[in-house]
Amino acid sequence: MRARVQAAVDAVPAGRYERVLLGFGLCNNGLAGGRARSTPLIVPRSHDCIGLFLGSPERYREVFEAMPGTYFLTPGWIERSEPSDELRSQTVLHRMGLDLSFEELARQYGEDNARYVMDTLAGGIGAYHRYLYIRTGCAPDHLFEAEARRRAEQRGWEFGVCDGDPAWLRQLVFGPWPADRFLEVPPGAVIRAQPADGVMRAESAGDEGANAPEAPDGASP
Repeated sequence: MRARVQAAVDAVPAGRYERVLLGFGLCNNGLAGGRARSTPLIVPRSHDCIGLFLGSPERYREVFEAMPGTYFLTPGWIERSEPSDELRSQTVLHRMGLDLSFEELARQYGEDNARYVMDTLAGGIGAYHRYLYIRTGCAPDHLFEAEARRRAEQRGWEFGVCDGDPAWLRQLVFGPWPADRFLEVPPGAVIRAQPADGVMRAESAGDEGANAPEAPDGASP
């Protein structure tokens, strides 16, 4: 993720824009290490995109604390959760013959075993026990909600629905960008994760050099 976002940032012509707005949260450190070039970056102080869909840092914390073990779904996530044939052929799971659908696994091994295999292959998804679908109003929610409910039934999980709120995304686009909700990364600075309420910080080139380990005697840094 970081490499692709960085490539897009690097492609912005110098002096053409006042700011570059990134519609991402820290996203499991996916933005950590990203660098502003000649144009400042504006980044929402969200751990991931779920906070942006919920509308504010406060609601993000409220929902996560009230519903631990919840896996969130949105229309876009559902649409893109199945890779294209081209991408699928390049995955490790495909090369190992482990990228079968739930229905294919169930036919071969039974539904209980199919759920176990999918939970195991999902990289820790076994810690979850509930799907929560976020209505966005930007898609036929009734269709995506039905698909989310179907997935919950397949896994034997609980299911719930909540309304999204575009307020945080709207503020990202139109401003202003208060420091408690957005990080401004000045030219040359790097995005670093910050395990606190700030979520992330901007580190200048000077700070980066100061934090670098010293080179051994006789070695060039």
